[in-house]
Amino acid sequence: MLLQTVTPITVLGTTLLFALFLSVTAHLAARNVLGDVNPRRALYVGPLPAVIGIVGGAFSVSGALLVPAALLVDGAMFAWSYDQPRRVVIAMTAIHAVITTLLTIVLFGVTVLLGTMPG
Repeated sequence: MLLQTVTPITVLGTTLLFALFLSVTAHLAARNVLGDVNPRRALYVGPLPAVIGIVGGAFSVSGALLVPAALLVDGAMFAWSYDQPRRVVIAMTAIHAVITTLLTIVLFGVTVLLGTMPG
């Protein structure tokens, strides 16, 4: 059995990768709703929901509290970054949640398939 150690570097790396993933999916959601947008704006959206997810997971916070909190912060970051009306922000947040969920499922499936590859 492989012993896994949690260090500050591994936590930081995981948080940064998760923030980057959420920023990429935020950009996809913003493009879906607004059309051509500056990709740098999406970099503001990903970090806070990623920190909420990592910290909440570390402290075993219930998903019933963690998911709404992350979605509220996600919406607030979309509103701050893109300066759009509330209805547009809600649409971007919903699409962001769907894109993130679907892409996560696909990436997890690919990981499982690669893990079962012979040889």
